[in-house]
Amino acid sequence: MDTRDTLRHLRDAASAEVETLARDLRGLIDASRSSNADDEHDPEGATIAFERAQLSALLAAQRRHVTDLDDALRRLDEGGYGRCARCGHPIAAERLAALPSARVCVGCAR
Repeated sequence: MDTRDTLRHLRDAASAEVETLARDLRGLIDASRSSNADDEHDPEGATIAFERAQLSALLAAQRRHVTDLDDALRRLDEGGYGRCARCGHPIAAERLAALPSARVCVGCAR
C-alpha cells in the first residue's frame, strides 16, 4: 500500500469513527431528554453529563485527526509531505510510519 492509499484508508476509518461517535452522542443527548433521572447524585456510576463530555472530547479529537489526515493528503499532492513544516528537513520514515499525518520532525516536535 502506498502513502496515498495509507492516508486515505486512515482517513476513511477516522471518518467512520466520527460518524459513530456523533451518532452515540446524539443518542445520549436524546436519551437524557426523555429521562427525568437525577443522575448527578447517582452513586452507582458516571453521570450523563460526564458521558456527554467524554463523548464530546473523543469526537473533537477524532475530527482533528480527520483534519490532520486531510492536511497530510494535501501536502502529498503539493509535494511537501514528509518534510518538516518548521525546519524543512525530511521527517524520518519511522516517525511517518508511527504518525502518518506528522507535520514536523522529531527534533522540532521537542
